[in-house]
Amino acid sequence: MIDISESVMQALLAFIVVAPLAGAAAAVLPAPPGLRGRSPEQAVLRHGVTITGAVLAATVVLAIGFDHDQPSRMQATTDISWIPALGVRIHLGVDGISLPLLVLTALLTFLCALHAYFKPPAGPSPKAFVALVLLLETGTLATFAVLDLLLFFLAFETVLVPMYFLIARWGGAERRAAAWKFILYTLLGSVVMLLGFLLIGLKAGTFDMVALATDNGRGLTTTTQVIAVLAIGIGFAVKTPMWPLHSWLPAAHTAAPTIGSVLLAGVLLKMGTYGFVRIVLPAAPDGMRTFAPYLAAFAAVGIVYGSLACLALAREGASGDLKRLIAYSSVGHMGFVLLGIATMTPTGVNGALFANIAHGLITGLLFFLVGAVKDRYGTADLDTLAGATGAALYGRAPRLGALLAFAAVASLGLPGLAGFWGEMLALFGAFDPADGLNRPAFLVFMVIGGIGTLLTAAYLLIVVRRVCMGVPPAAAEGIRTVPDVRGYELAAWTPLVALTVLAGLWPAILLGLTDPAVQKLLSGGSS
Repeated sequence: MIDISESVMQALLAFIVVAPLAGAAAAVLPAPPGLRGRSPEQAVLRHGVTITGAVLAATVVLAIGFDHDQPSRMQATTDISWIPALGVRIHLGVDGISLPLLVLTALLTFLCALHAYFKPPAGPSPKAFVALVLLLETGTLATFAVLDLLLFFLAFETVLVPMYFLIARWGGAERRAAAWKFILYTLLGSVVMLLGFLLIGLKAGTFDMVALATDNGRGLTTTTQVIAVLAIGIGFAVKTPMWPLHSWLPAAHTAAPTIGSVLLAGVLLKMGTYGFVRIVLPAAPDGMRTFAPYLAAFAAVGIVYGSLACLALAREGASGDLKRLIAYSSVGHMGFVLLGIATMTPTGVNGALFANIAHGLITGLLFFLVGAVKDRYGTADLDTLAGATGAALYGRAPRLGALLAFAAVASLGLPGLAGFWGEMLALFGAFDPADGLNRPAFLVFMVIGGIGTLLTAAYLLIVVRRVCMGVPPAAAEGIRTVPDVRGYELAAWTPLVALTVLAGLWPAILLGLTDPAVQKLLSGGSS
């Protein structure tokens, strides 16, 4: 930690939120003659790397200047009246819950921009592509930084349009149907969520998220809280996505370009679970307590459902798409996040927040790797990749095969890697849920979650065996060689590998940030 003045911290956070938006506007303008490079397309892709790199640098400085001795305190705060008639304020701030998500978003977006610079996506104008990625980044960063309910809603909705176009214009087969399914599900969920926000804000007399958390539901009747949690929870559950509101996700991931899949899994899915922790838990605890057992039940079913769907796709002869399989795996992994939140305990919620970050790192890496495999072989069909003339990555591209195996064992929750701690803490939270919750029911959910971890290991090991092993090049005639990991790929993937190992070996780096903030939220604003 370094000592940075509060005014500088405020400026950094404002820059982090606004810079991608300004960069998106600049991306559609003609590049100055001296900055065009070999072509205008190269110039705009370089512009994307520059803007996302500057945002990442500012986020790292913000993290270094963050007071780690007081992670429960909102820092770098800005509070300016915006719409006085509605009491809406431009209220920004960061604490131990939101800081890791800001860093994750800035990192993944920069790595995606770097990847796109060296391998531009096939499709329409790169200008529109870069502008949409930057608009997506500003909406996501704003979601994790704003502290006003209506501003949160605007930021939450900002990401929908760019992701829709990234899928519809740069995606693969059936991209338009997948994009429409994505936008319809999320928009319908958002309409209901907005009604819940308005109910809480009008009944409590404020839209300020810090004030609502401090009040801890004391200004809202139990009936109001129950209705609000149901409405808001539906919107967050769709975005998470929670079974059975998940069906848009596999189609979106399968059709999306590699960068779209990385950002969708690594960042956008975190917005719903973050909303549960930041808004629902502290602002409407009685309503949350009413629905917690049902949320946990849906989460437990999602864990097993996602794993069984992946096992069905991984079996021989199923013609399972590898991107679709990883999308279904996200349903299971996010089930652990929801289970941790449903326990309403510091252990479970800390596990949920840890699993959020771990999933972003590991699944982001997995989608990068699957995109590389599809680029080399022209398909993500598992039966084709596992055939005698298929991938056989250990023999043809050993470094790519090793990275895929690493990401798979990290995803299955191997101890010592990031995926382990979040799932373990979520299960521990279910073992001893908050007072007033049905402990026998949560013990059942814990057991179901434990079975889900075994099923997860099964399908991921099957995938590794089928894709990485096989006939080596020397024993197979007429099989073309494929390039191993390229330099730009190594640059984009190495940070994700390093952080997966670091978080697994030193979980306190995250838990030390989240735990004090979670304790404060659950206790009604008192540290």
